[in-house]
Amino acid sequence: MKQKMTATHIIPRSIEQEARKALAYYPELRDIHIEFRFKENIRKSFMQAQPLFPTLLRHKKHRKYLILISTKMEIESHSFSIQDLESKVLIGWLGHELGHVMDYQRRSNLGMVVFGLRYLFQKSYLKRAERTADRFAIEHGMYDYIMATKNFILENADLSPTYKDRIKRLYLSPEEIVQMVNTLDKEQVKKEVRQEFIDD
Repeated sequence: MKQKMTATHIIPRSIEQEARKALAYYPELRDIHIEFRFKENIRKSFMQAQPLFPTLLRHKKHRKYLILISTKMEIESHSFSIQDLESKVLIGWLGHELGHVMDYQRRSNLGMVVFGLRYLFQKSYLKRAERTADRFAIEHGMYDYIMATKNFILENADLSPTYKDRIKRLYLSPEEIVQMVNTLDKEQVKKEVRQEFIDD
């Protein structure tokens, strides 16, 4: 599969437009090495962001990350492929994974090791990590895309209540997203008012 390469980002051409759109919301990741790679199957997930193990001992500025994207995701008896997703939904999914990268970037090398162990073995920490990735995406202005991804899952008649309940339990709900956006809007207004007072 052909890929588009830059100094820091490696992207399959089939998702280049969506990946570039999602990356545009994260200027902090412009110089961070991130490879988007298709994988035949990812257990219990459609995408997965992870650091490349050999780079974990490097300074965080020099770490490399891999975002795995399943070519096909099977949930119960229903199967999705990357082609089944609307562009906005795919951008939201990629934005969530980039939120994980932002979370990783703020952690030390030892912190990353502890994070990995807790993510694997503590369900409460898994929830915390997923909601943190959502928050990073929303704080970076991707709320419309994150909402589109949530609605794609929660309003999909082919997905069982069991799977939807898992999504509701681990990730921010649409209601929480709206509340967070409203809070962010109020904070932005406060900043603008303070700036106007300073300028005067």
